[in-house]
Amino acid sequence: MANTTKTKPTSDHGAPTDNLRHVIFIAAAAAMGGFLFGYDSAVINGAVEALRDRFAIGSGTLAQVVASALIGGVIGAAAAGRLADHIGRVPTMRIAAALFTASAVGSALPFGLWDLVAWRVIGGVGIGMASVIGPAYIAEISPSAHRGRLASFQQAGIVIGIAVSQLINWGVLSAANGEQRGEIAGYEAWQWMLGIMAVPSALYGILTIMIPESPHYLISAGRRDNAKQVLLRVEGPTADPDARIAEIEQSVSSERKPVFKDLLGGRFGLLPIVWIGIGLAAFQQLCGINVIMYYASSLWQSVGIDPSSSFFYSFTTSIINLIGTAIAMAAVDRIGRKPLALIGSVGMAVSLGLVAWAFSYRSGPGGKVTIPDAQGTTALIAAHSFVLFFALSWGVVLWVLLGEMFPGRIRAAALGLAATAVWASNWLITVSFPSLADWSLSGAYVIYAVCAALSIPFLLMWVRETKGRSLEAMNS
Repeated sequence: MANTTKTKPTSDHGAPTDNLRHVIFIAAAAAMGGFLFGYDSAVINGAVEALRDRFAIGSGTLAQVVASALIGGVIGAAAAGRLADHIGRVPTMRIAAALFTASAVGSALPFGLWDLVAWRVIGGVGIGMASVIGPAYIAEISPSAHRGRLASFQQAGIVIGIAVSQLINWGVLSAANGEQRGEIAGYEAWQWMLGIMAVPSALYGILTIMIPESPHYLISAGRRDNAKQVLLRVEGPTADPDARIAEIEQSVSSERKPVFKDLLGGRFGLLPIVWIGIGLAAFQQLCGINVIMYYASSLWQSVGIDPSSSFFYSFTTSIINLIGTAIAMAAVDRIGRKPLALIGSVGMAVSLGLVAWAFSYRSGPGGKVTIPDAQGTTALIAAHSFVLFFALSWGVVLWVLLGEMFPGRIRAAALGLAATAVWASNWLITVSFPSLADWSLSGAYVIYAVCAALSIPFLLMWVRETKGRSLEAMNS
């Protein structure tokens, strides 16, 4: 006799179509933290010269101002894991949203350089917190059949934030007749650029009111009935929430709130899986992607491209970033995390090598720097190719892997440490680039190319594929 019993979801816990929209909304709301990360990272690019002029500072101090948010990012990422395990994922997002909003308003209305830096550090704390909680929350709330695609929303939010900030910068500059210090309604253009971030920051806070707490946290907090309700909402009425709860309970049964010593073990202090997460985080930044994002306009002007064209190329890189991220979102659950990262590493290493070669032809003093047409064209194409390969691989894969790869007993704490490594590496690249560029612009890109190349054996030797595996299976 044919079996006509309705089949419940298999171990991949795929969400039915009628629930998928709800899960997408939840993931998109959580990824607003990524949007604000991208917006804040790129918006400062449009205000660099205005800040230099307004506060009469040199390149070294300016680099510290640009990188000040990254210091806050390190602090926020380091604190987020423990905070999220203590009060919950969603309340931690709300704290981050409040910090974003305060930072936007304070940065737009500073009394001096000291409080501008302070407000950017505060915003960085919020961004660091969101960079940890977003991937962890999305991984815990998502059915595994869709988890890779939904986890990639974090990086999608980042690149959309970058693109939106570039558009807003362009609109503000146009309203101020192309002057970063031009006035609009009594305030300078750069103040509007930084202050407008208060709008998406407030929206992030509102969205966190509309999303449920992670079932993993609810179960760890003893709120089994609440967890069951959330699982029914995200996996649908045909799911078996009791089986899922039993699976999660088994995963967390021996857990306690993780502390740093829980990450210790192995030959080199930390657990091997934690070192792998830190390595992934460091390689993502050491390839130099944020040099393009933070210093794009100044970079192209330094090789003889006129200012108006340099702003145009800054915008085109953000479009390439969006395209690459869309490719990654479509491919991450089909191709897998590790193969996609390998493709990106090879492409980035080759692209960065070409950029380094082209910039070696840079010549001329001061404001009369030039680069031959052939090398200039090569540099533009290779730089855009680098952004494309990064976006379709490491930009998305890092956050997917960090949300999936750690055992549940240490996930939040380990992800927090790995995200701290992201911010620390980002800070190192950001503050070192002006000095490296003064020494040798070509040499700087050789260093980034070597880092991209070294990520290939790292991936092959140490990183395990997580495609299609439940989070609870990561304990094995």
